[in-house]
Amino acid sequence: MNPSRPLAQAETVTNSPAPCDAAGSIRPPRPLRPAELQDWLNSRIYHPLSWRMAWALAPTPITPNMVSVFGAGMVVAAGIVYCQPGWPWTALLGLLLHMSWHVVDGADGDLARLTKRSGPNGEMVDGLCDYGSHTVVYLMLGWWLQHHVSPWCWIAVVGAGLSRIVQANHYEVQRRQYQWWAYGNPWLRQDDVPVTGPGSALARLYLLLGRALAPHGPQVDAAFDRLAADPEHTAHAREIARKHAADLLPGWRILGANSRTILLGLAMLAGSPLYYFLFEAIFLNIVLVASILHAGGAARRLEMAFIQATIRA
Repeated sequence: MNPSRPLAQAETVTNSPAPCDAAGSIRPPRPLRPAELQDWLNSRIYHPLSWRMAWALAPTPITPNMVSVFGAGMVVAAGIVYCQPGWPWTALLGLLLHMSWHVVDGADGDLARLTKRSGPNGEMVDGLCDYGSHTVVYLMLGWWLQHHVSPWCWIAVVGAGLSRIVQANHYEVQRRQYQWWAYGNPWLRQDDVPVTGPGSALARLYLLLGRALAPHGPQVDAAFDRLAADPEHTAHAREIARKHAADLLPGWRILGANSRTILLGLAMLAGSPLYYFLFEAIFLNIVLVASILHAGGAARRLEMAFIQATIRA
């Protein structure tokens, strides 16, 4: 669930009349998302479909958390299909189901915003569904490899699974903290959005891992807070962050979920998920190290820009 706000420098929209649903209610325009955070699949396919789905569900009793759980079910269904005989059709169907999950994964956040149910607990449920469902898929594919290749394949499966957790955390935290600095979208690290309930321990673990994988973020938070302490300087602080977007945001989008879905589907079409697990455990970890090293330097550069702006103010 990715917080977003209508923004001027986001995706292009047309000036055509707002569409209506079957009951004649006018559907509000889709919230624009920061262009620097979007790739082609998100901006052209996933997010437009997510908004339509959320609008259709808004008048119903279905909650955003229900949508998150349904999305987790789609991921598990994709894993089940991948493990069935009938290649290449099962590989194609599994890929279609897995790609459709991205639509549902965006719809829960859009539905939360439409129905004014946004909050850190919903974000935590969404994260648990995402991580939990993909853990099940990895276990199913590991079982398939054990029976069709070798039990030794579990080394690659476990290594890839642990790598995914670390890589995804780094990628997500980089994007979340940028959205806070640049647009004021709060997330788990801000004190004003506490997580309650059983997910609180996992939220703390998530943030602890993020502190190590997105170095110097809390220091940038502190520098931002000092500059933005005067409300008149808040907009300037966010403008500074946006000017650093190319430096701050992960340039390696291959670490994101969209790329992983495609890569797994291609591996299944090639005949084995082992190709994907080895790629994730070896190559993507090399990318991760490079990205972490760059992220630390980018955060320090932004911190210095905030400090300089504070002195001038």
